[in-house]
Amino acid sequence: MEYPEVREVDPAVADALVGEVDRQRETLSMIASENHVSKAVLEAQGSALTNKYAEGYPGARYYAGCEFADDVEELAVERAKELWGAEHVNVQPHSGTQANMAVYLAMLDPGDRILSLELNHGGHLSHGHPANFTGQLYDVEQYRVDEETGYIDYDALAEQAEAFEPDVIVSGYSAYPREVEWERIQDVADSVGAYHLADIAHITGLVAAGVHDSPVGVADFVTGSTHKTIRAGRGGIVMTGEEHADDVDAAVFPGGQGGPLMHNIAGKAVGFGEALEPEFEAYAEQVVANAEALAESFADDGLEVVSGGTDTHLVLVDLRESHPDVSGGDAEDALADANVVLNANTVPGETRSPFDPSGIRAGTPGLTTRGFEEDDLREVGDLIHRVVDADGDEAVVADVRDRVAELTDAHPLYE
Repeated sequence: MEYPEVREVDPAVADALVGEVDRQRETLSMIASENHVSKAVLEAQGSALTNKYAEGYPGARYYAGCEFADDVEELAVERAKELWGAEHVNVQPHSGTQANMAVYLAMLDPGDRILSLELNHGGHLSHGHPANFTGQLYDVEQYRVDEETGYIDYDALAEQAEAFEPDVIVSGYSAYPREVEWERIQDVADSVGAYHLADIAHITGLVAAGVHDSPVGVADFVTGSTHKTIRAGRGGIVMTGEEHADDVDAAVFPGGQGGPLMHNIAGKAVGFGEALEPEFEAYAEQVVANAEALAESFADDGLEVVSGGTDTHLVLVDLRESHPDVSGGDAEDALADANVVLNANTVPGETRSPFDPSGIRAGTPGLTTRGFEEDDLREVGDLIHRVVDADGDEAVVADVRDRVAELTDAHPLYE
């Protein structure tokens, strides 16, 4: 991937693009929200559809010349319906956050109430953080996981909902490693007259493959990202029943954004098509198996794994007991020097700053795409522990970096 056309016009950008491909090839990409899409998805996203404005929806655009844009969007919608079993799908949101925004705009008025999981306990900015539009427009109260177990306390959630009387309850999380009991949350929402928004941004692929229970058909609204475990074009998606379809569509356009990014929707269509192939289920199963192996490796090395393990694609580690003098930021920086890329993350009961928290979050989607299996992830877990335990020892970091190079060479990317 040399980008010869870009290089001819703009060598500086070409250098950055080639450098990024090399960086991805030479590092272990373990940020839980990242993945490596196929060359077909990359090609679709770089297509001439980037030139086309297509405001509106297929068959009802505000511009002429949208016949092929309509074809692509209809393919993306129909494939999404088949993947997730949804009655109505909108593939136009530019991101998972804008998918959430569409639901809020469709169903809430400013000042209405949202009950969602606290960011430090695994929630997301768009679920009600005060720095986000949700925290600024709506009255937000947040529930927590049980700090001893790392699991959601559904009985406590029900009690909190009864007292708070929210208009929307948000489930689905960014750093929660366990299965979500969608029906229990729907029961709580029904009992207090609230809508239930299930944000499956991280687990879209796991749900599509059937390796994680689905909230589609349970929750009133399901949103997600389309570039994480599902490995499709970058953006967001909203799924709902026909009852709310028109309101959601109007909230996406013109309510929350203008013209859709048709080149990204092309990438979504291609990625959804790939996910409908039988091998995708095996991929999703391997993502979870690899995460379980990684969690076991961490635990065997004496690291505290939040909730004691994982049911999904991510593992959350609390460093406070095993390495009290090492922050998540320290670990992230040291691991980046060893070409292991993951992120510092808050943990339940966080005692440090959210800008330099106590934990690290590691995901397996990208490594699984490269062909890593359980034994590989057990070794990767050991390598991560060695770096965290090294206290800045450059010899250890260099040794791990050399082993990472061997692993990435054995599992090539974008050949």
